[in-house]
Parts: sequence; structure tokens; C-alpha cells
Amino acid sequence: MRLIIVLSVFLCIGCKSENKKEVPPEITDQETTVEEKELYAEDHRNQFHFSPPVNWMNDPNGMVYFDGEYHLFYQYHPESNVWGPMHWGHAISTDLVHWEHLPIALYPDDLGYIFSGSAVIDWKNTSGFSKNGNPPMVAIFTHHDPKGEKSGSNNFQSQSIAYSLDKGRTWKKYEANPVIPNSQNIKDFRDPKVIWDKDRNQWLMVLAAGDHVKFYSSKNLKKWTYLSDFGRDLGAHGGLWECPDFFPMKVENSAVEKWVLLQSINPGTPNGGSGTQYFIGEFDGKEFTVDPDFAKYLRRGKGVWLDQGRDNYAGVTWSDIPEEDGRRLFMGWMSNWDYAQVVPTEKWRSAMTLPRQLILVGDNIGYRLRSRTIKELEELRTDDGIVLDNIIISDSINVDIDPSMLEINLNLDTENTKATACWIELSNDLGEKLDIYMNFGDQSIMIDRTKSGKTAFSDKFPSRISGLLGIEKLIREVTIYLDHSSSEVFVNRGLCTMTNVHFPTRPYNTLKLKSIGGITVMNVFSATKLKSIW
Repeated sequence: MRLIIVLSVFLCIGCKSENKKEVPPEITDQETTVEEKELYAEDHRNQFHFSPPVNWMNDPNGMVYFDGEYHLFYQYHPESNVWGPMHWGHAISTDLVHWEHLPIALYPDDLGYIFSGSAVIDWKNTSGFSKNGNPPMVAIFTHHDPKGEKSGSNNFQSQSIAYSLDKGRTWKKYEANPVIPNSQNIKDFRDPKVIWDKDRNQWLMVLAAGDHVKFYSSKNLKKWTYLSDFGRDLGAHGGLWECPDFFPMKVENSAVEKWVLLQSINPGTPNGGSGTQYFIGEFDGKEFTVDPDFAKYLRRGKGVWLDQGRDNYAGVTWSDIPEEDGRRLFMGWMSNWDYAQVVPTEKWRSAMTLPRQLILVGDNIGYRLRSRTIKELEELRTDDGIVLDNIIISDSINVDIDPSMLEINLNLDTENTKATACWIELSNDLGEKLDIYMNFGDQSIMIDRTKSGKTAFSDKFPSRISGLLGIEKLIREVTIYLDHSSSEVFVNRGLCTMTNVHFPTRPYNTLKLKSIGGITVMNVFSATKLKSIW
């Protein structure tokens, strides 16, 4: 496969920031091609996670499904590998696994940079943007005015919209932007997530506002009515609230429906820096109220976390997934603001997590979200792998497989396991190692990346990262996805998930299973090599 990139688009050669009249990027007369061996083959470049060809990326934006394509927009700086004037980068996929890079979708203009937001398909043409019966794709985003911010005012962020009539390939901004001005003079007023509220025949928006969120409604995506606030006294408040998402979900194997609010925060997570908490409750069309059985886990200063690793932030879900599919599909930014701009990559910075399906589980004891990998990832499996049945680990076992791009699945015999802990050790010839521990005393997971490779770029990076199961008491099943510079751990079908990045100087080439304090018995251990998506 050869990856073809128009460098005038991705490197912004000859580009100009658009004004309100929508100035498109210049395109050179001749395309410049880059062979796959020169791109997506750099040190630490993940091979089955999405990343831009070059330069800086952060939050996923505008994730929407339309006409067979999953759209992924993202915060993008086309001229640097660190954060700067934000654009919306753009990619599409037909399977959520393989991605096609498209030209930048939205450029900064007179109202400011293009910060995070969402996208929807306006099937009923409530906005009036449709032509010839073609439903518009509408992006709702934050305009961030850098001049206003520099002047010391607090009203430099507002909400705007743009629309596309050609499946997201070209965009026109609404001439009357912003649609929600910052009349309350709120310093951090951003990241609108919009959904269609079918029960009330209206659009519903959740918007981050410093240390809480605000809800709005609209009939046409242009005029918005304030509904209510939520969160001033619930959940974690150690940092800024950002990138909310809000949607109804049926409890698994039940007719019961609850509303779920995802809320990213930076800093303020138990393991340090950025992370995403969530809330489960009821929505009456105006106000969101946390479910009593969920509220007992909450107080100001405490949150329930979607991912207990350090590198899953600002994640949101896809809009307009067909009813016959019915999944709630999620993707996050695989980094942490504690060190995102200094990680040891050069041509590009950061990747996205694997896409996941969120599933609501629980009963009157308490509700929780599971995060499970999607079935489409099975396309990446090769015939190269190893399966071990009924293995007993008393000290250490070498597994004869290269661990650089791997899916690991293990099932524990909890009755016959007597160890205090077992773990998977990945290492290389330099003595660098990444350890993934299963502690049977408190039934926790711990990732130790203190000696994982390159760590000196930030004193906040080398760390031991812990996670708990929550409403279940025993570690039974663990699935791990290992890429060149990341690990994603799913415990008990995703009741506990931990996403972390790491940067070995040389790829890990040894995998060991270890046990301490007695024997660990595994019914099955399997490791399967995965293919690159590039």
C-alpha cells in the first residue's frame, strides 16, 4: 500500500487562514507523494492507531457517521508539532480501523481559532441549509479569539456552526456566527456537543463552562435557549472541565434507560493530569439529575472514571450511528496535557485510542460503563500467534512471540490461583521494561512505566498507574492491545480500562509471565500478532 498525501494540505504550504468568506487552501499543481516506508515508519509511530501524517493533533472532534463513512475531525496545528492555532483536521473510515486522510475541514477566521466541538446530520433540515433534498452535515464548534484572550477579557470564546453538503469535503460557515455569544463573560466557555433529542423533537447541547456544564436546546441549530447548569458540586473538580458528551443509553439486557454525561477534566485525575469522568442519571428535558444509586459514589472532589490510565482524554462518541447498528462508539485522544507537547516524537505528535463500544451495565447496586473493543478490530489479526492452555506460573515463563504489535487475551482460574500478584513484563535488550500487574489482594491493575524507555522528557511521565474494578470483585479476564508506543488494557470485558503511552528506546522484544506469592493459574493465555493499518 502506498500512502498519498497532498503536502499543500497537510503541511499548509502556501495556505492562508480563511476569513469569514471562507477562503479555501491553495492547492499546488502537482501532488507530492510520500512512500509508506518514509511515513508511518518512524520510531514510536503506532501502527494500528489513528495519527495524522505530520504535526500536532489533540481532541477528537465532530465524530459523525453518514452514508457509509465514519468521520473523525480533530484539533490540528498544520505548521508545528506542538499546540498552536487550531484547525479541524479530517479523516474518514468505512470500518473504524483503516483511515483515509482528507484535507483540513475548518480554518481559523476573523472570529478566531477553531476549537473543539461536534457534528450532526440535520435529517429534517431544521437549519434550512439543505439543497436538493441533501441533508446537511452541521459542525458546531467553539470560536476562540486569541486577540480577545490576550487583551485580558473573559468573553473570547463563543459557539459557531458550519455546514457541508458534500459529505464533509467542503464547508461553509454560517454568516451570522456566533450562534451562542459569550454574554455571561465566562473565561472557559467551549466544546459544544450536540445531539438530536427525539423525545422532545429538538436539538440538545451540552457545553463546558469552567467548573461545570450548561445545557441548551434549539429547534434549528441557529437559535439556542439556555436550559440549566450541572456539576458545580458533583464529581472531580481538580481542574478545568472540557469536552463533554451527553446521550441516553439502555442498560444492557434491560428496557431501563439512563442518560450518561462524559466530562473530561484537566488536571485532577487520581493518577495525575488529564482524564474523563462520567455521570449516570435522568434528564427531564431541562435538567440532568444524577441517579441516587450512582450519586453515592460521588462528592465534590471525587469522580468515577471512564479510563483509569493516564492517556485517554477528551474522548466523545459518534453521532448518527444507524439504529440497526445501535452501538455507542467512542474514541479519545491518547495523551495527557502533563507532557503531551514534549513526548519524544518529531514529525507528528500523538495518536487516538482504539475505537470502543460503551455499554451501560448495573442494577440497583450501581450503574457503570464498560468499554469494549469493537469487533472490526478482528480484521487486524494475523495467523501468527500463540495459545497456551491451563498454564501454571510459579515464577516466570517466557512467551515465544515478538510483543511489538500484539493482542493478548487471558482468562484466570480464580479458584486455584494462590498468588498475591502476577504480571506481564515487556522488555528489550537495553533493560527497559513495561510491567502490567494484576494484584489479587485488592483486585487492582497497576501499570509500571518508570523504566519503560525514554522518560526524561518530563518528570511527570515515569509513573506507576493504578486502577480498580469497581462493582466487581475478582479479576477474571484481561485483554491488552500493545502497539509501538501504547498499551490499552481491558479488565473483565472493559469494566476497568487503562490506556497509557510509553516510548522504549528500542522496541520490546521479550514477553514474560510472572507470579509472586504463590502460583497463578490461567485457563487460557493467547497472544496474536496484529497488522498495520498503514
